[in-house]
Amino acid sequence: SDGGAFKVRKADATTSGKRAHGFVLSAVSSGANATVYFEGENTAVTGMTPGDVFLGTTAGRAQAAAPTASGQAVQRIGVATSATSVNFEPSQPIVLA
Repeated sequence: SDGGAFKVRKADATTSGKRAHGFVLSAVSSGANATVYFEGENTAVTGMTPGDVFLGTTAGRAQAAAPTASGQAVQRIGVATSATSVNFEPSQPIVLA
């Protein structure tokens, strides 16, 4: 929410407050409308390894390993079912001490 208006931003594990709520299947330009999916299969990924997937420290990216640095947020966002598919199942993020 930005002044009561719905807006989309890239999720980011570098700090609290930027958790993943959903995903998009294609790039969105700033100021453009976005279709956000809150559940289901994300087929707009590449290079995944089967197993748990976590919100990455690069904005808008996922990774196979959970972040480990103090102050970073660990959020499991789903399960990779192939190199190009993640079943989106977000958890509550936990900020590392």
